Amino acid sequence: MGFTIGSSRTKEIRTGSRRRGRMSECTAVAEYTGLWGWDTAPGARAASPGRDCSCGEQDCAAPGAHPLPFVHEVKAGATLDEVTQAWAALPGASVLLPVGRSFDVIEVREAVGRRAVVRLERMGLPLGPVAATPDGRAQFFVAPGAAAELPQLLYRMGWDDADLDLRALGAGSYVTAPPSDHAGLGPVSWLRAPTLDSAGRPPQARLLLGTLAYICHRLHP
Repeated sequence: MGFTIGSSRTKEIRTGSRRRGRMSECTAVAEYTGLWGWDTAPGARAASPGRDCSCGEQDCAAPGAHPLPFVHEVKAGATLDEVTQAWAALPGASVLLPVGRSFDVIEVREAVGRRAVVRLERMGLPLGPVAATPDGRAQFFVAPGAAAELPQLLYRMGWDDADLDLRALGAGSYVTAPPSDHAGLGPVSWLRAPTLDSAGRPPQARLLLGTLAYICHRLHP
């Protein structure tokens, strides 16, 4: 038996799907706050890449990739009930993670990141969470302070004058958390998901930076 558009059954299915989507997102936020000890921020969404940001600003500088204005963050330690209550008032909000508190981020091309993950694991070096964005970037979570230290670290390693597609994000920045959509391009995913050890104690940037810089240089287009 088929269903016509607008039938009560179709509406029930669509409502149920939206509810399941919200609950899945709330569960992810509760994991970030309650298990990994990270603050989270409700973020804007974009209907399509580069346009139609849900914040309502026609000239939005970062459609679908910034925190919603005038909205409180959900702090580390929040329970699933608290998260569900907060997100119920913001249906469809993406999940953002503030950088510079529990972690900083070193960002490279995804191809570089995937190779680096394999090499770092083979070398037995500590590895924190690593996210992959739909615009082809890999984000390595490292100990706070990496953004401020990056120029000096690259200088000490002899990479300061190299043309590297590598940058660090620190305090004041936000990254989109899996499984949220980033800028209307698609969902963010984990290359290496957080664990109890890696979430609370991400590695120092200097332990990863040499490998990341080397592979960036080798894979330079």
